[in-house]
Amino acid sequence: MLWTRWLVLLLCWGATSGEPQADERDGAPGEVRSDPRRQRTPPPVEPLDFGFVPAAVYDTHAYYEPGAIGILFHVVHAFLYVVQPNTFPKDLIVKVIQQNMGGIKIEEWRKPENVVLLLQWIYYEAGFLICATLGILFVVLTPIIATCFCVCRCCENCGGEMHQRQRKNADCQRGFYTASLVATTMFIIVGVLIAYVANHNISNQIKSTRRFINTNIRDLKTFANNTPAQVEYMTAQYTTAKNKVLSDLDNIGPLLGGRIHSQLEKEVVPSLDTALRMAGAMRETKEALENISSSLEVLQEGTGKLQASLSGERASLSNTLSDPACTNGAVSHTCNTIRSTLSQLGISADFSRLPDVSPALANVNTVLRTDLSNIVQKGYSSFNDTPKLVKEQTKNIVSGVKAMLDKIGTEINNFAKMFPVESSLANFTIFINNGQKKIESYYPRIDQMDFYRWICCVAMLCMVVLVLAFNILGLMCGICGYDKQASPTTRGCLSNTGGNLLMAGVGFSFIFAWVLMGIVSTLFIVGGNVEKLVCEPLANRQLFKIIDTPFLVHPSKKNFLPGLLFQNPNIDLTLGSMYRQCHENNGLYHALQLETMFNINSFLNRTVYNKDLAQVFESVQVDLQDITLLEQAGRDNLINFANSGIGQIDYEAHLTEVNKGVTLVDLLSFSTDLEAQADQLPRGALENALKGHASSIRQIHRDQVVPLEQAMTTLSQSIRLLQRMSSDLPVKVTNILSAIDAAEYLITHNASHVVKQETKGYTQSLVGYFKQYTEWVKNSLTAEVAQCKPISNIVDSMEIVGCSFIVDSVNTFWFGLGGCSILLIPSIIFSVKLAKYYRRMDTEDVFEE
Repeated sequence: MLWTRWLVLLLCWGATSGEPQADERDGAPGEVRSDPRRQRTPPPVEPLDFGFVPAAVYDTHAYYEPGAIGILFHVVHAFLYVVQPNTFPKDLIVKVIQQNMGGIKIEEWRKPENVVLLLQWIYYEAGFLICATLGILFVVLTPIIATCFCVCRCCENCGGEMHQRQRKNADCQRGFYTASLVATTMFIIVGVLIAYVANHNISNQIKSTRRFINTNIRDLKTFANNTPAQVEYMTAQYTTAKNKVLSDLDNIGPLLGGRIHSQLEKEVVPSLDTALRMAGAMRETKEALENISSSLEVLQEGTGKLQASLSGERASLSNTLSDPACTNGAVSHTCNTIRSTLSQLGISADFSRLPDVSPALANVNTVLRTDLSNIVQKGYSSFNDTPKLVKEQTKNIVSGVKAMLDKIGTEINNFAKMFPVESSLANFTIFINNGQKKIESYYPRIDQMDFYRWICCVAMLCMVVLVLAFNILGLMCGICGYDKQASPTTRGCLSNTGGNLLMAGVGFSFIFAWVLMGIVSTLFIVGGNVEKLVCEPLANRQLFKIIDTPFLVHPSKKNFLPGLLFQNPNIDLTLGSMYRQCHENNGLYHALQLETMFNINSFLNRTVYNKDLAQVFESVQVDLQDITLLEQAGRDNLINFANSGIGQIDYEAHLTEVNKGVTLVDLLSFSTDLEAQADQLPRGALENALKGHASSIRQIHRDQVVPLEQAMTTLSQSIRLLQRMSSDLPVKVTNILSAIDAAEYLITHNASHVVKQETKGYTQSLVGYFKQYTEWVKNSLTAEVAQCKPISNIVDSMEIVGCSFIVDSVNTFWFGLGGCSILLIPSIIFSVKLAKYYRRMDTEDVFEE
């Protein structure tokens, strides 16, 4: 049996739950974090696809549907339940086995405890004992009664006198006896058919047994042939986890460095963004100052020209109003009104008094000579190079881990090759083939024995059929030959023959009834108890509970099955649990609890994820000291910008002048009013002159005022923009520098916690791949590798063959034959009574008138 142990050890290799060490590491108390907001859940481990273990397809379907004969089986089961309604005596059987472990001795039964067990057993078997007693009485009394009956009839008693008394109800009695005998005969025929069907079913099902044997043997071969491939597949899938770990190690920069980068960027990127925005603000400031400077030049020059134009137009209009025509009484009022508005033709804003912004612009230009955007982009680049920095700093660690993984894969393959799998399973296959040949060699002998059994059963049924033949022929002859007009002494030959046939049936009934009842009682006791004590508890698995009772076999041996298989009765393995696991088609490793015999966890803890590998993972360190977010030139640039002088510009003075407008009055409105007043004058030179002045004023507005208004709009926008930018500019610059300093301090001093946290998450993801592999191996061993369905199929097949095929059929046979044997008694009575009406009598009653 050495090959079986090698096979068991081979199946054990893959069992693992490498979780204990990993769980202990995961459960270690973490460092106290200064900022709880920085804590986060490690990223989920990417699930690996290990595929499916090559599945074995088993042919045996351990299920039996008896068909129509199942109705008879249910009737017999119901009868047995009436005879034996007690529940399965598990505790009683266990006590009997335990108290008679050393063998049954007569003197031991005198002990009180054994007497109590005997009484309990008698109580349980009371129904069978009563029926057996009645059967024995039937067997004993039937020959005695038959002998007495024959002697009595020879003495012309008990109906032996060939004389029939005339009675008025003779026809009624004859009809009653005839009907009763016919009914009894029909019931006997039914019993014979039931027994014959059961007898024939045994032969048919014995032939079907070969199918169960062949399929079960094929399943065992499939089990033996598929198991090595399944184990090899499980071994090969270590490569899947290994390749994934190697892939993550090759990408340690983007993975680990990317995680560190994503955690630090919450503080770093916003500070650089503010500096970058400030660089944009510098350029906008320069543009705004340039717009202010150019706009002031345009406004100062334009307002001078506009002032001269308006002065000239005002003087010309005044001369026109000095015309004598304006002295006319009707016109003078209009002229005076126009003359009073001449003072409105003038400029409103005086831009010549506004200070020059050229010094501030010069300072800003000086600041912009340093490209702050480029400096900030260097900070971005330096920070974004974190993955590359991580990859460079962990180069040696990655190469060391790769070497360890290769060594682990080699150890696993070497471990799998330690066991002679092929030779062990080859021996197992040879054993199965030899067993199959040996079983098949018994087929002819079984067929021969079944034929003899079938002949014997048919012979017993022929005894009953012979009685039935006499009864049926007697009834047919008697009924057909009976003549009401004939007297008892003159009855015809056919009627007399019928009566004789009935009496012949009575004789054979006495001869066969006790023999048949003896056979029925024997089959009833054996078959009934097998059904109640073996088949029923096997069907509901109560029988397993007896075998699995602790210390049943020996007071010092707890469990029977592990003691038989592994010589270790203390393993918590029961036949019932093994059957359940195999019935669910789980793996043999899980069903036999082989981890208690060979614990593979220690092996995988030493190989798949050992202490050396854990120390290498834990030694991963990343130094971010070389990261510089903002060079000193950038800092100086920001400070110079804050001190550029844009904050000292008098924005209110500029806005005050801008808000005044270009002219004192809207020239378009003024010209429109002037034309309206000119229309009120009589037609002539004065009207035309005034309208000419209105047109000149409009021309001045188009040519000079409109450009000045556009320049004022640009100046207003630039002033307001610059005012917003310069508001608290030193404070803003200080805040930017403080944020960058804080981010750099975080990187150089406090990033170690982030690095440790992300490194731990990264290593956990690597460990997670191994955990997935070990968990997959565990689940595969539990449900997919060496699926032991053939074992439960063998048990189920034995139950079907032994109980459904044989025991149920045997019980149905004695049930039908027993019914026939019991019905022979009323058949005898009715036949004797009825024969009196068909046989020819020697004498009869004569009545004289």
